[in-house]
Amino acid sequence: MSFISAHALDSTLGTPAADLEVTLLAGAEVLANSRTDGNGRVSEFGPENLEPGDYRIVFGTGAYFDAQGQDHFHPQVSIDFSVKAGEAHYHVPLLLSPFAYSTYRGS
Repeated sequence: MSFISAHALDSTLGTPAADLEVTLLAGAEVLANSRTDGNGRVSEFGPENLEPGDYRIVFGTGAYFDAQGQDHFHPQVSIDFSVKAGEAHYHVPLLLSPFAYSTYRGS
């Protein structure tokens, strides 16, 4: 299992956000790049371990909504988070709509 996983749900449609680009970064360095599957998930994402520090996940929401012909406000959603020593896994969910989003630390 990778140290990081992500999940995106389209709250407007009430469905998983499939084929959404997701990028994991440490500073300016890209550690992983993937797309959500049909369930809106990126299960195997990034390395098996991350050093403690600050990271960012970027969801390509603009391209996702463009592909649907949907007007939107956010061209991307960037979620900054800190990895603490001794943690085994981080799950980063995203609930999105064309004009709003929310996130939390999942399990």
